[in-house]
Amino acid sequence: MDPVALLIVLAHVALLAVGAWLIVIDIGTHRLPDRIVLPALAAALLLAGADALLSGGGARLLGSLCGMLVLGGFYALLRLLSRNGMGGGDVKLAALIGLVLGWHGWQALVVGAAAAFVLGAVHALALIVTRRATGSTHIAFGPWMIVGAALGVAAG
Repeated sequence: MDPVALLIVLAHVALLAVGAWLIVIDIGTHRLPDRIVLPALAAALLLAGADALLSGGGARLLGSLCGMLVLGGFYALLRLLSRNGMGGGDVKLAALIGLVLGWHGWQALVVGAAAAFVLGAVHALALIVTRRATGSTHIAFGPWMIVGAALGVAAG
């Protein structure tokens, strides 16, 4: 396996581990800690830059940066519009997910972003139908963002 491909595989394995860790934390505390999300975002930015330098993947780097801005910006807008709905951790995680999905391409970004909302809505509806939640119950959204991102990577 060439060094760039190995780096890409290792980066995805590391992101899966960080994602699993964040899922556990978010379900338990409804928090996505900056001490985990921000270093992961910084590392992903460095890896996207390294990929561009090593493989001449300037287009992928641009896609990564655009994905980070688009998805992070969309979640920031949602946070502004729904003061109690979307948290700051969700916005930062969206920037990280947008970066990764943008590296994979626009199809991955669209699938991953949409899947998060569909899965989150199905989960919330199931909780409401089973009377374990109401329309005002706060539900951890980070897990659905991470699962959606994994689906986006698989689709991309």
